[in-house]
Amino acid sequence: MKVGLVMGSDSDFPIMKKALDVFKEFDVACEVLLASAHRTPAVVKDFAADARDRGLSCIIAGAGAAAHLPGVIASFTTLPVIGVPIDATSLKGMDALLAIVQMPSGMPVATMAINGAKNAALFAIQIGAANDPALAAKYKTYREDMAAQVIAKNKKLQESLENN
Repeated sequence: MKVGLVMGSDSDFPIMKKALDVFKEFDVACEVLLASAHRTPAVVKDFAADARDRGLSCIIAGAGAAAHLPGVIASFTTLPVIGVPIDATSLKGMDALLAIVQMPSGMPVATMAINGAKNAALFAIQIGAANDPALAAKYKTYREDMAAQVIAKNKKLQESLENN
């Protein structure tokens, strides 16, 4: 599996790096691009238009403020696009969330929570795991490990309550 990861500004990188960390954990290849829907639209178009030919299975796009990047990418590819609204203004990411989630009919963008790059990467992995049994097994183990951590924390809490 190979995923595209696009951000509209270098200030988005601390948030979007969380997706890169997930891809590293799952051994998923990732093309990273910094490009603006408004300042470098030709770069965005070229990246999206031949993404399938380069072997990408989906594209994650993070942007703040007007946050047109995910929608512009979706307009140039038939691959799934996952939008990550980024908290970049005094509106705390609500402007970006609404810009991404309110795509016109027929031009879908899956939208994550504000600053939700980690979940965007996990969602991309779920998409890839649908046709990749090895990736599906890794993701299943990841989920089982998460559940085990919660169970262990609950056990510790219950023991603490019994001792008080």
